[in-house]
Amino acid sequence: MNSTCDTLYTADWLLTQNDGRDVIHEAALAVAGERILCVGHADMLKILYPEARRLELGNAVIMPGLINGHTHVPMSLLRGYSDDKALQDWLHQDIFPQEAKLTPELIELGARFSMAEMIRYGTTAFYDMYMLEDAVFRAADEMGLRAVLGESVTQFFPSLAGRDFAEYQERILRYAEEWKNHPRIRQAIVPHAPYTTTPDILCTCRRLADETGSLFGMHLAETEWETQECLKTHGKRPVAYCADLGLLQPDSTYFHLVDLNEQDMDLLAESRCAGVHNPASNMKLASGVAPLPSLLRHNVPMGLGTDGPASNNGQNMLREMYVASLLQKVHTTEPTALPAQAALDLATRGGAAALHDPFIGTLEPGMKADFIALDLAAPNMQPLHNLPSQIVYAATGAEVRLTVVDGRELYRDGKFLTCDYDALSAELRQAQAWIRKS
Repeated sequence: MNSTCDTLYTADWLLTQNDGRDVIHEAALAVAGERILCVGHADMLKILYPEARRLELGNAVIMPGLINGHTHVPMSLLRGYSDDKALQDWLHQDIFPQEAKLTPELIELGARFSMAEMIRYGTTAFYDMYMLEDAVFRAADEMGLRAVLGESVTQFFPSLAGRDFAEYQERILRYAEEWKNHPRIRQAIVPHAPYTTTPDILCTCRRLADETGSLFGMHLAETEWETQECLKTHGKRPVAYCADLGLLQPDSTYFHLVDLNEQDMDLLAESRCAGVHNPASNMKLASGVAPLPSLLRHNVPMGLGTDGPASNNGQNMLREMYVASLLQKVHTTEPTALPAQAALDLATRGGAAALHDPFIGTLEPGMKADFIALDLAAPNMQPLHNLPSQIVYAATGAEVRLTVVDGRELYRDGKFLTCDYDALSAELRQAQAWIRKS
């Protein structure tokens, strides 16, 4: 790594999220290229790097960028299109029919708009699954975010993924070749769910992940309905079904994990795969409440995600931390069920585990320079007694002043630096008119 500091960021506070959860007052973060060079007290780092470009943030906190462990970013096109329905009705009556009409251009537009929202509210990395995902690859490359991206597949062909499963496989192999060695973007193989696939599809997807060096992810155990369907069709609960197919592996991430028993959690823990909690979406679709404290006690690595903007209906990870903590408290009637620090861990360190990236989620020398800064002068951020509590329980996302990925500033003090937001909004309004007519 380059030992010359390119930019020195200073702020009243810095939240490292390291193993000791150290908080530094009157702090600075030195960036060299795409990596963090040093973290420490501002006076010391100013002496060490006198020639560096300096950005003084003042009354702010620098912290790791938030990591959205599960979403469907093109679905910003359908935000508010269908609400207040159960998952299966929402999918089959409204979402699937509308998605079948989408084009690569519309998918890329929806993805770019979601990415702008995430950048604005402090997300620096995300794990996405959708159809025609090459449009999302292009958008992430342009917008500057870090991402794990996968082409979603079901047993229902023809589809946007291709005429048949063979064409889907060709698409996966093409993505692997086109995007290999990208510094910020990695492919995942992501079959949709047990109830929308077959054993052959799932096993082939697992083989494709191994052959291409891709990660593996899937919706799993999202509702009690899914469990009953899996028992009826395969004679096993969803987690056990996946385990018997050889899908539970350390490179795997499973989204939702709502309807679980102790045996399910034992299988997840033994396999060393990761999970992602999606509280707002699960609440809105009345899917149930994931047993998050039990999953953490089982040492299942857990991240946090918004799910798509059509079922959340936002891509705001600060809001998601707040919802996650309060949901577990009211569900368990235990105020210590998910403390602020634990919620913050989900969105940073846990997100790194969900994306299988050991170089994000904390601010330490050698880590990737993915970080954000929050304004502490906002009325809702004062007085400051405890930083994690203030971030989880008081912040709204409007406090984000700076978003940096790989050492590159994507947003600073109200300005998007990798997109023309006004033009993007105008394009989205045109797409809205098309959706209404279709």
